[in-house]
Amino acid sequence: MSITAKTMQARKPEFPLAAHGKTLPAERTGWLAPTDPAVGVDAIRRRYQDDGYVWLKRLLPRTDVLDFRRWVFERLAETGLVEPGSDFSLGIASAAGFDRSLADRRLMSLVRSAAYEGFCAQPPLARFMDDFLQGISYLHKRKIMRFVQPGSPTATPAHYDLVYLRGGTRRLVAAWIPIGDIPAEMGGLVYLERSHAVGVRMEAEFQAASGDLSPEERISAYNRHMAEGGWVSKDLPDMAERFDTRWLAADYEAGDVVLHSPYMIHASTTNQDCSRRLRLSTDIRYQNVDDEIDVRWNNHWSLGDML
Repeated sequence: MSITAKTMQARKPEFPLAAHGKTLPAERTGWLAPTDPAVGVDAIRRRYQDDGYVWLKRLLPRTDVLDFRRWVFERLAETGLVEPGSDFSLGIASAAGFDRSLADRRLMSLVRSAAYEGFCAQPPLARFMDDFLQGISYLHKRKIMRFVQPGSPTATPAHYDLVYLRGGTRRLVAAWIPIGDIPAEMGGLVYLERSHAVGVRMEAEFQAASGDLSPEERISAYNRHMAEGGWVSKDLPDMAERFDTRWLAADYEAGDVVLHSPYMIHASTTNQDCSRRLRLSTDIRYQNVDDEIDVRWNNHWSLGDML
């Protein structure tokens, strides 16, 4: 472990993390351990298997990520989302209101664009994923890009990704990419420490309880067993207490990529940035091209597609 990783693990996030109106207690928070891609793909794969995630530092060119951030906010500016006259690469939220309906329509256009496809399939990432998956990597067509305003109550509830991807292989890898710097106070992803083992148990319990479900219901994240079993939760402090573990946060930087297991429980926290920066990120999923693909993910992401 590098000195940087040791230092980050030894201290706590100084900013109080919160989600859905609840603040995470300091004793239930910690830091993700960063990984230098130069350690090699074999070591990276071992860390991923052991921890359920790997936070790759500076895997992508920083300038390319910031250029893409600028491009996105230039195209969202007409909605009133971005502060007029500001540097689009900073992504400063407008102090006035914005047209949410127009912003949503514009975002759905952006995720269908050649520019976004190129960003997600850029050569450094594609080559790495081929090596990581030990074959030809397949990038799912359904790819998600989100912006989150400072002060917004929006935060992703705790979940593991297989809940939404049961129609294909379980040998999936999610990549979460911060599009710009996202320090902990901006509400980036947080991971429940060592929870990939918890996710495996939850999935086994779900499968055992789902004998009365139709095949269509069984692969749906919104079937009648999900809320009852607590597979998706907005109460992050309760989850940390229930499993006697911590939520791990990070000060992400443009160029970083986080890979996580389909069983790894994760969530996001509230964007509390005092500089009013918009959080912008994308999450995409990979698998080996020879494995079974969930056909529901062969369409572009649309708001309200129930996945």
